[in-house]
Amino acid sequence: YCGVGCKIDFYKNKEGLLVKTIGNDDGPNKGHLCVKGRFGFDFVQNPKRLTQPLMKKDGEFQEVSWNEALDFVADKLKSIREKHGPDAIAGLSSAKCTNEENYLMQKFIRSVIGTNNIDHCARL
Repeated sequence: YCGVGCKIDFYKNKEGLLVKTIGNDDGPNKGHLCVKGRFGFDFVQNPKRLTQPLMKKDGEFQEVSWNEALDFVADKLKSIREKHGPDAIAGLSSAKCTNEENYLMQKFIRSVIGTNNIDHCARL
């Protein structure tokens, strides 16, 4: 849920489902967890969780390969940048990503796309 990098131990039941988390003393959290770290793990096993990219084809969502989805996004971003300029594109990053992933997002938006239109959902 965030970029702090807390060390968490996960526990499963006999069926293999996650049932509990406990903070690990080795991390920056020194064994403590916030509410999200302690109780926010059940989304991992939600049957509605997307695990494969979906694209709309003939009005219906269909599973596609990661390569097909990424090629589609890259082509659309390139087309928008060529037609409207780089400032027509913006990036929004997430506190659920690591600090490294957020750094890469802003680097991509600034260096590859060529705009400073980048923001973060946790910005106050």
